[in-house]
Amino acid sequence: MTGTRPLTIQIKEKDNVAVAVHDMPAGTVIENGVTARDPIPQAHKIALRDIPAGGEIIRYGVVLGYAKADIPAGSWISEHMLTLPESPSTENLEYGTNLVPMEDLPMPDRTAWMGYRNASGPAGTRNLLGIVTTVQCAAGVLKVAVERIRRELLPKYPNVDGVVAVTHPYGCGVAINAPLAPIPIRAITNVIRHPNFGGEIMVVGLGCEKLTYDRVLPPEDITPENVLTLQDWAGHDAMMNAILEMADRKLQKLNRRRREELPLSDLLIGMQCGGSDAFSGITANPSAGYAADLLVRGGGTVMFSEVTEVRDGVQLLAARCPDAHTRDRLAHEMKWYDDYLEAGGVDRDANPTPGNKKGGLANIVEKAMGSIAKSGTSPIVEVLSPAEKPTKHGLIYAATPASDIVCGPSQVASGIGLQVFMTGRGTPYGLDIAPVIKVCSRNEMKKHWFDMIDISAGDVAEGTKTIADVGTEIFHFILDVASGIREPYSDQYGFHNDMCIFNPAPIT
Repeated sequence: MTGTRPLTIQIKEKDNVAVAVHDMPAGTVIENGVTARDPIPQAHKIALRDIPAGGEIIRYGVVLGYAKADIPAGSWISEHMLTLPESPSTENLEYGTNLVPMEDLPMPDRTAWMGYRNASGPAGTRNLLGIVTTVQCAAGVLKVAVERIRRELLPKYPNVDGVVAVTHPYGCGVAINAPLAPIPIRAITNVIRHPNFGGEIMVVGLGCEKLTYDRVLPPEDITPENVLTLQDWAGHDAMMNAILEMADRKLQKLNRRRREELPLSDLLIGMQCGGSDAFSGITANPSAGYAADLLVRGGGTVMFSEVTEVRDGVQLLAARCPDAHTRDRLAHEMKWYDDYLEAGGVDRDANPTPGNKKGGLANIVEKAMGSIAKSGTSPIVEVLSPAEKPTKHGLIYAATPASDIVCGPSQVASGIGLQVFMTGRGTPYGLDIAPVIKVCSRNEMKKHWFDMIDISAGDVAEGTKTIADVGTEIFHFILDVASGIREPYSDQYGFHNDMCIFNPAPIT
């Protein structure tokens, strides 16, 4: 797409605000003839017409909030000028009213990739030895052991991509039988069998924790081949040798794995955004959504999440649920999170960060409208609780916290082999179990972090590329990374966050 570069971007015709493409001096005359009364920072909103006190402020065709005072046309609208509207009800949501037929989704020009076939479930995008702890107490020992495994063992096994120590802040000092304890336990259970670990089980415990092996493994897998208890070993050297010997046996098996051509139906990826700005919902997220539609049309499975960042668009998601059961699952997860936040004494608008607001996002409603865009347009075929595994192919909604460092591990526990992460402000976030592709919303961000951001969607705002152009680029990057052809920056540098599992249960 070429032509005159826009000064502002208006999403829907009914919107009474637009977003400044770049910093805009006062006195600038924008596309509809309105003159900026104030300097408008990049990505922030300008009023397209007079808005009276109490009047609706509309973007994405939805009400972001209500004006606290009169807002003349051309004014800069900041987060301080709006009152938050009520959340949409989760009761009696209409479903099935916006179901895009499969044949109306864009057709991908690639329908295969090179991955590691597993006995069941999604294929692996990497061939890793994953070592999972049952308790944080074992983390220090395991991290030291993993460094030795990398130095002493991995060079012997060139077909293994690496070794990952999965440590987490759970296992002891917890109410193990509390009603909400199944959430973190499910996450750890499912991570043990992550697709990138090739079916090889290696679990390290301390020996006195509450998270015992039988809570994360079936009886047939609790064997000396798969589990190792640190308290069983006399001293440092014996403990380390036991870990290295077990790892060596696992590496021998993993080294026999090879990539093979697989259909897109064997690929499961996650979509997440963080450090968002007002361009995220215009450029990066819709482009990722286009890539999601390509994957779904090709038979792949795409997961999106972040409850508070879709909650204010729940009615839009319900319209994409094909049946009452899926709609009811969606409503249940939203209601559960509403109650969870209320019990903590906060509401959904506790979500936006100072960086989000500096990037032009006034409140959680505006953030949610942009966040939903990364899901594309296909029907939502399944709704999952945190860390559950999908049972269907297509677009999946996985109800997780919006926090980047909790959402990512939750999606990993659900089995994603790769994640696409959209950002407007920038973040070095990454995962060691699954590669993370970074897509930024502004060209300024790409220029600033030229060697940390993989793809910029900023040309969409500049008017030089379409969402389909960037979405297709993301789609090809996904398949190249999943196939081991390309390596995103987060993996090149080893920028990998801790495994912060979601634990709403009590700590004792």
